[in-house]
Amino acid sequence: MHHINWRRVIIGGLVCGLVSNVVEFLLNSVLLREDWRAALRALGKPEQFGAGQMAAFVVWGFLVGTFAVWLYAELRPYYGAGPKTAAIAGVSVWFLGYLLATVAPLVMQLFPGRLMLIGLAVGLAEAVVATIAGAWVYRGVSAQGASPAAPGA
Repeated sequence: MHHINWRRVIIGGLVCGLVSNVVEFLLNSVLLREDWRAALRALGKPEQFGAGQMAAFVVWGFLVGTFAVWLYAELRPYYGAGPKTAAIAGVSVWFLGYLLATVAPLVMQLFPGRLMLIGLAVGLAEAVVATIAGAWVYRGVSAQGASPAAPGA
């Protein structure tokens, strides 16, 4: 039976979420700012998000980060510790949290397809790199529950 170090899942999840939030901010609030303003204007929505909306996006980033590190911890007994397993967890999180979540807005053409596809492409790299960063922080408990795994495991 394998044990999960929940303290490290939370800490790793915060690191993973921080990386995701920084990438999302740079992509959407800096690089694609005017594109998103135009897209929101076309929908008749305010061109800038309010504080509550921004807070929700930040919380979402940390929740997804925590889920990614938990998934990494769950996959370690099957695939081994390290960046390969973290990348598998990151791709899985991207598939569930980014790709599938984008299908409906893409099909309904709510936002320009170009913006959605850029978000998906950057999101894939973001999810993998962020999960590897969070997994680096994670240190699971061995099967005997006695000793923590090596750093970066």
